[in-house]
Amino acid sequence: MADLATLARPYAKAVFELARGAGAEAPARWSATLKLLSEVVAQPQVAALIDDPRLPRAQLAALLCAALAGKIDRLGENLLRLLAENRRLPLLPAIVREYERLRAEAEARVEVEIATAAEVPEAQRQALVAAVARRLQRQVQAHWRIEPALIAGAVVRAGDLVIDGSVAGELARLRRDLVS
Repeated sequence: MADLATLARPYAKAVFELARGAGAEAPARWSATLKLLSEVVAQPQVAALIDDPRLPRAQLAALLCAALAGKIDRLGENLLRLLAENRRLPLLPAIVREYERLRAEAEARVEVEIATAAEVPEAQRQALVAAVARRLQRQVQAHWRIEPALIAGAVVRAGDLVIDGSVAGELARLRRDLVS
Protein backbone atom coordinates (compact mmCIF):
# COMPACT_ATOMS: atom_id res chain seq x y z
CA MET A 1 0.00 0.00 0.00
CA ALA A 2 1.17 3.51 -0.72
CA ASP A 3 2.76 5.59 2.00
CA LEU A 4 0.26 7.65 4.05
CA ALA A 5 2.08 10.89 3.25
CA THR A 6 1.87 10.12 -0.46
CA LEU A 7 -1.86 9.47 -0.22
CA ALA A 8 -2.44 12.57 1.93
CA ARG A 9 -0.46 14.99 -0.25
CA PRO A 10 -3.11 15.62 -2.96
CA TYR A 11 -5.80 16.29 -0.35
CA ALA A 12 -3.55 18.65 1.61
CA LYS A 13 -2.48 20.45 -1.54
CA ALA A 14 -6.09 20.89 -2.71
CA VAL A 15 -7.14 22.27 0.69
CA PHE A 16 -4.10 24.56 0.75
CA GLU A 17 -4.87 25.95 -2.71
CA LEU A 18 -8.49 26.47 -1.69
CA ALA A 19 -7.42 28.28 1.49
CA ARG A 20 -4.87 30.44 -0.32
CA GLY A 21 -7.52 31.69 -2.71
CA ALA A 22 -10.05 32.45 0.02
CA GLY A 23 -8.48 35.39 1.86
CA ALA A 24 -5.87 36.09 4.49
CA GLU A 25 -7.68 34.37 7.38
CA ALA A 26 -8.57 31.20 5.46
CA PRO A 27 -5.26 29.31 5.97
CA ALA A 28 -5.57 29.62 9.75
CA ARG A 29 -9.24 28.59 9.65
CA TRP A 30 -8.36 25.52 7.59
CA SER A 31 -5.58 24.67 10.04
CA ALA A 32 -8.12 24.68 12.85
CA THR A 33 -10.65 22.68 10.81
CA LEU A 34 -8.14 20.03 9.79
CA LYS A 35 -6.83 19.67 13.35
CA LEU A 36 -10.37 19.29 14.68
CA LEU A 37 -11.22 16.65 12.06
CA SER A 38 -7.99 14.81 12.84
CA GLU A 39 -8.77 14.82 16.56
CA VAL A 40 -12.29 13.54 15.93
CA VAL A 41 -11.24 10.59 13.76
CA ALA A 42 -8.59 9.67 16.35
CA GLN A 43 -11.28 9.09 18.99
CA PRO A 44 -11.65 5.34 19.64
CA GLN A 45 -15.43 5.36 19.11
CA VAL A 46 -15.08 7.17 15.79
CA ALA A 47 -12.21 4.93 14.70
CA ALA A 48 -14.44 1.92 15.37
CA LEU A 49 -17.17 3.44 13.17
CA ILE A 50 -14.65 4.15 10.41
CA ASP A 51 -13.49 0.53 10.47
CA ASP A 52 -17.03 -0.91 10.55
CA PRO A 53 -17.71 -2.38 7.08
CA ARG A 54 -21.47 -2.52 7.81
CA LEU A 55 -21.76 1.27 8.09
CA PRO A 56 -22.25 2.89 4.68
CA ARG A 57 -19.71 5.64 3.97
CA ALA A 58 -22.42 8.24 3.30
CA GLN A 59 -24.05 7.46 6.64
CA LEU A 60 -20.68 7.73 8.41
CA ALA A 61 -20.11 11.13 6.80
CA ALA A 62 -23.59 12.29 7.80
CA LEU A 63 -23.01 11.18 11.41
CA LEU A 64 -19.69 13.00 11.60
CA CYS A 65 -21.11 16.16 9.99
CA ALA A 66 -23.99 16.13 12.47
CA ALA A 67 -21.59 15.69 15.40
CA LEU A 68 -19.51 18.63 14.14
CA ALA A 69 -22.42 20.91 13.25
CA GLY A 70 -21.50 24.50 13.99
CA LYS A 71 -17.82 23.63 14.47
CA ILE A 72 -16.89 23.32 10.79
CA ASP A 73 -18.19 25.18 7.76
CA ARG A 74 -19.74 23.79 4.58
CA LEU A 75 -16.33 23.32 2.94
CA GLY A 76 -15.09 21.37 5.95
CA GLU A 77 -18.18 19.17 5.74
CA ASN A 78 -17.55 18.63 2.02
CA LEU A 79 -13.98 17.53 2.76
CA LEU A 80 -15.24 15.21 5.48
CA ARG A 81 -17.76 13.64 3.08
CA LEU A 82 -15.12 13.24 0.36
CA LEU A 83 -12.66 11.57 2.73
CA ALA A 84 -15.38 9.27 4.14
CA GLU A 85 -16.63 8.22 0.71
CA ASN A 86 -13.08 7.46 -0.48
CA ARG A 87 -12.21 5.64 2.76
CA ARG A 88 -9.51 8.21 3.48
CA LEU A 89 -10.55 9.46 6.95
CA PRO A 90 -7.54 7.73 8.57
CA LEU A 91 -5.32 10.01 6.43
CA LEU A 92 -6.38 13.13 8.35
CA PRO A 93 -3.28 13.30 10.62
CA ALA A 94 -1.02 13.05 7.55
CA ILE A 95 -3.15 15.63 5.71
CA VAL A 96 -2.73 18.01 8.66
CA ARG A 97 1.07 17.56 8.64
CA GLU A 98 1.33 18.15 4.89
CA TYR A 99 -1.05 21.12 4.97
CA GLU A 100 0.94 22.74 7.80
CA ARG A 101 4.17 22.14 5.88
CA LEU A 102 2.73 23.83 2.79
CA ARG A 103 1.39 26.71 4.87
CA ALA A 104 4.70 27.25 6.68
CA GLU A 105 6.55 27.23 3.36
CA ALA A 106 4.16 29.77 1.83
CA GLU A 107 4.37 32.01 4.90
CA ALA A 108 8.20 31.77 4.94
CA ARG A 109 8.29 30.36 8.45
CA VAL A 110 9.87 27.28 9.90
CA GLU A 111 9.68 25.39 13.16
CA VAL A 112 13.10 24.73 14.63
CA GLU A 113 14.14 22.50 17.50
CA ILE A 114 17.13 23.78 19.45
CA ALA A 115 18.77 21.41 21.90
CA THR A 116 21.31 22.85 24.34
CA ALA A 117 23.44 21.26 27.05
CA ALA A 118 22.15 23.70 29.68
CA GLU A 119 19.60 26.47 30.10
CA VAL A 120 20.31 29.44 27.81
CA PRO A 121 19.73 33.05 28.91
CA GLU A 122 16.97 34.88 27.01
CA ALA A 123 19.38 37.32 25.29
CA GLN A 124 21.40 34.41 23.86
CA ARG A 125 18.20 32.62 22.84
CA GLN A 126 17.07 35.65 20.87
CA ALA A 127 20.50 36.01 19.24
CA LEU A 128 20.57 32.33 18.23
CA VAL A 129 17.01 32.46 16.85
CA ALA A 130 17.90 35.61 14.88
CA ALA A 131 21.01 33.92 13.44
CA VAL A 132 19.00 30.84 12.41
CA ALA A 133 16.33 33.08 10.84
CA ARG A 134 19.01 34.88 8.79
CA ARG A 135 20.57 31.58 7.73
CA LEU A 136 17.24 30.04 6.68
CA GLN A 137 15.74 33.33 5.43
CA ARG A 138 12.51 32.52 7.24
CA GLN A 139 10.62 33.43 10.37
CA VAL A 140 11.62 30.97 13.07
CA GLN A 141 9.41 29.37 15.69
CA ALA A 142 11.91 27.82 18.13
CA HIS A 143 11.22 24.90 20.44
CA TRP A 144 13.91 24.58 23.11
CA ARG A 145 14.98 21.52 25.05
CA ILE A 146 17.84 20.63 27.38
CA GLU A 147 20.07 17.70 26.39
CA PRO A 148 22.97 17.36 28.88
CA ALA A 149 24.71 14.74 26.69
CA LEU A 150 25.73 17.55 24.31
CA ILE A 151 28.28 18.66 26.96
CA ALA A 152 28.18 22.27 25.67
CA GLY A 153 26.90 24.14 22.62
CA ALA A 154 23.71 23.51 20.70
CA VAL A 155 22.14 21.38 17.97
CA VAL A 156 19.62 23.10 15.68
CA ARG A 157 17.16 20.97 13.68
CA ALA A 158 14.96 22.49 10.99
CA GLY A 159 13.37 19.73 8.94
CA ASP A 160 16.22 17.84 7.25
CA LEU A 161 18.80 20.50 8.14
CA VAL A 162 20.88 19.79 11.24
CA ILE A 163 23.45 22.29 12.50
CA ASP A 164 25.54 20.61 15.17
CA GLY A 165 27.52 23.12 17.19
CA SER A 166 27.86 20.91 20.26
CA VAL A 167 31.01 19.65 21.95
CA ALA A 168 29.66 16.09 21.68
CA GLY A 169 29.25 16.56 17.92
CA GLU A 170 32.74 17.97 17.56
CA LEU A 171 34.21 15.05 19.53
CA ALA A 172 32.35 12.60 17.29
CA ARG A 173 33.72 14.36 14.17
CA LEU A 174 37.26 14.27 15.59
CA ARG A 175 36.92 10.57 16.44
CA ARG A 176 35.64 9.81 12.92
CA ASP A 177 38.50 11.78 11.31
CA LEU A 178 41.15 10.09 13.45
CA VAL A 179 39.83 6.57 12.87
CA SER A 180 39.40 6.87 9.10
